Amino acid sequence: VQLQAFGGGLVQPGGSLRLSCAASGRAFSNHAVGWSRQAPGKEREIVAARSWTGCSTYFANSAKGRFPISGDGTKRTVYLQMNSLKPEDTAVYYCVARWDQIGRRFYVDQSEYNYWGQGTHVTVSS
Repeated sequence: VQLQAFGGGLVQPGGSLRLSCAASGRAFSNHAVGWSRQAPGKEREIVAARSWTGCSTYFANSAKGRFPISGDGTKRTVYLQMNSLKPEDTAVYYCVARWDQIGRRFYVDQSEYNYWGQGTHVTVSS
């Protein structure tokens, strides 16, 4: 599976961005997905994760209520809608995925993901 993330850019505080992650290669069904970010000088963190079926989701405290994660299996695309952006959301964002047999689990440990897209830069600044 190859992942390609796009949609980053410069946005003012309070604004919104939608990140997209397109999957290609082998079949993408039964893959748990997530978005990781690395802010300058900080460790990477999973900000949102989703089971393949979408029945289970996870959000870091920093993302709760602001960053819904969604997926379109037909289009093999995962989205991260980023709302009410803050300067501290400035980071490189990566989409991640891993196969999940049942399709109902999400994963919050980055080491459990074996597919990573290239990062897309998000800068929140006035």
